[in-house]
Amino acid sequence: MAVKITYFVHGTTTDNEKEISSGWADVDLSKLGVQQSIDLKNQIKDKTFNTVFCSDLKRAVHSAELTFKNQIKIIQDKRLRECNYGDYNGKPSEIVEPLQEKSIGTRMPGGESYEDVKSRIADFLNFLKQNYDGKHVAIVAHKAPQLAIEVLLNSKTWQQAFETDWRKTKSWQPGWEYILK
Repeated sequence: MAVKITYFVHGTTTDNEKEISSGWADVDLSKLGVQQSIDLKNQIKDKTFNTVFCSDLKRAVHSAELTFKNQIKIIQDKRLRECNYGDYNGKPSEIVEPLQEKSIGTRMPGGESYEDVKSRIADFLNFLKQNYDGKHVAIVAHKAPQLAIEVLLNSKTWQQAFETDWRKTKSWQPGWEYILK
């Protein structure tokens, strides 16, 4: 059997609008992000999930609640957090984003590497496989966990994951499908 995963990225945040890379800074959704999360509910109304997991950071929790509250159980999980940019949490994206691709195996000062995120996500995926085999789960989280899933489940290199990231290609969609075998 397998676990079907539909991955959703939280709505636009106040930091996103200011071109700030939040990392573990706990910022909330902007008015646009709230509307996006409400609109998502209609865009995915034909999908059914057994459970929704979300990062414990406020922007992901708020997005998950706006889309799924009163419909399905939402479980917060710290393993789904964005990459911890350490000293660069909450710094301008023009500084942080170039560092991301250089931080695959090397930790950001005071923070994590993308390999650290991959380890967290691998642990989470093992948990899903053990506890949700044959189920369809939704995940509401961030960029780094999604890239880690691309590496782990779609056999991409980190470079390929970064190059094909929907943020770079401007190809957002209402959820990405993954199969965990």
